[in-house]
Amino acid sequence: MQSDKRTLKDLSFMGNDAHGTVLNLIDRCNTFAGRAMLIRQIYNSPKSFELLCEQQEVIKYWARNTSHWSDTITNGTLVMLEKFYESADNYSSHPGGIGIFSGKVFQKIFNRNEYFFTQFSLSHLSDFLTGCKNFTTLLHYPTALPNKLKTVFEEMEIALDHRLVPELIAINKETSFRDLARLSFHARREMKANVQKLTDCYAQLDTWHSLAQATLEHHWHFPELLPQDKICFDAKELYHPLLTQAVNYDLNFSAGKSFMILTGANMSGKTTMMRAMGISALLAHLGMGVPATSMRISFLQGLITNMHVEDDLIKGESFFFAEVKSIKHTAEAIASDEPHLVLMDELFKGTNVHDAYECTKAIVEGLLLHPNHIMVLSTHLHEVAHHFEHHTGLSFYCFTTSLGHDGNYEFSYQLKPGISDDRIGYKILVKEGIVAILNNTNKKSSE
Repeated sequence: MQSDKRTLKDLSFMGNDAHGTVLNLIDRCNTFAGRAMLIRQIYNSPKSFELLCEQQEVIKYWARNTSHWSDTITNGTLVMLEKFYESADNYSSHPGGIGIFSGKVFQKIFNRNEYFFTQFSLSHLSDFLTGCKNFTTLLHYPTALPNKLKTVFEEMEIALDHRLVPELIAINKETSFRDLARLSFHARREMKANVQKLTDCYAQLDTWHSLAQATLEHHWHFPELLPQDKICFDAKELYHPLLTQAVNYDLNFSAGKSFMILTGANMSGKTTMMRAMGISALLAHLGMGVPATSMRISFLQGLITNMHVEDDLIKGESFFFAEVKSIKHTAEAIASDEPHLVLMDELFKGTNVHDAYECTKAIVEGLLLHPNHIMVLSTHLHEVAHHFEHHTGLSFYCFTTSLGHDGNYEFSYQLKPGISDDRIGYKILVKEGIVAILNNTNKKSSE
C-alpha cells in the first residue's frame, strides 16, 4: 500500500509530535536502524498480496514465539560498530612490535585511548556476532519458520561463515591486547561487508519484532487478508488507537457497496471514524494487528486522504484551489483499476454553500464510475446525500446529535445508518458565549 507524507499527516500516523502519532504506538524497535527500516516500510509496505501474507506470517511468528527473540544486540552495539568501521586504526600493516608484546599495562599507560577503544569496540562486535548467531540457531529448531524469516536467517548464517567469527565471539576480559589488536586489524579489513549485511538483516528482524510486540501490547488482532479482486473492508469494533476512550465502529464495504456517504454535524465524529479506517488499513498492510476485534480487508494498492488542505501564499494559491488540486490528485490516482482506500473529508470548504454543493455532487457522480475502490466521503451538506439517497451503489451512514430544549447538544459518536440533517453551528457559537461577548461589546460601545 502506497501512502505519502500528506496522508500520513492526515492520519496522525507520523508527524512532529512523536508522542501523539501512531508511529509512537508501533515503534518498539531496539535500534535506530530498525526504526529507520520501519519508517521506510510505512511509506512502502509489501507490494503484492503474496508478499503481504508472507510478512504477516513473520509477525505472527514473533507474536507466538516471544521467547525466541535475542536481546543481546542493543542500539549502543550498532552505534559502536559504526564508529569502529568509520575510524582508522594506527596499523597500515599487521600490528606488531614492542608495544604489542608489552601487554595491557603498557598499553593502558601509553596508548590509553586506543586500548579502551579497541577493547570496547571488539566487545560490542563480539556481542553483535553472538546475537546474530543466536538467531541462526532458530533454523535448527523443530518449530517451522515462515519462508521470509528463514531467508533472513540463512543470509545471516552465510555472513557469519568467516574465519574470524569464532575468535571474535570468544573475546572476554582476559583477552590480551595483542589478540585484540590483531582481531581489530583483520576485522576492519575483512569483515566490513559481512557486518553490514548482518546489520541490515538485524534491522529487518527488529522491525518485524517491533510490529509483533506492538500488536501484543495493545491487544490488537491480526486481520484476515484477501486478494485485491475481493473488494472488502469488514471490521467489527474498530476504533481509533490514539483515543483513550474511543467509540467502536462496525463497518462493511464490499463489491457493489464500496462507497459510503457519511453525514453529521461538525464535531460529531466523522473525521475520527475515517482516520480509524485509514490507520487500520495501513497497519493491516504492514502485516501487523489492527485495533478491532476482527477485520477482513482486501489488498489495496494505495491509501489516499483529502482531509487537511492548506493554501499556499508563496504560490498564490487560495484554499479553494488547494482543495481542487487535492481532489485532482485523488482522481488521477483512482483512474486505474487497482483498488485504493479513499477518504474525503468535507470537500470544498473554501467556497460558498451553493458552489460546494454543485462541486461535491459532481465529484460523487464521477467517483461512482470507479467502483473498484473503497471510498468514504463525509459532508455536512445533507442536501448532497439526499440527492443520491436512492442510488444502489452508495451506502449512507451518519453521526447524530441530541439537541436539548435548553440549547445544549450532546454527541453520541455512534455510527448509524441513514442521513443526518443536524445543524448545530449556531448553537455552538451561543454555547461558547461568542454571540453574547460580541453583543455585550456592541452595547458598551454605544453607551
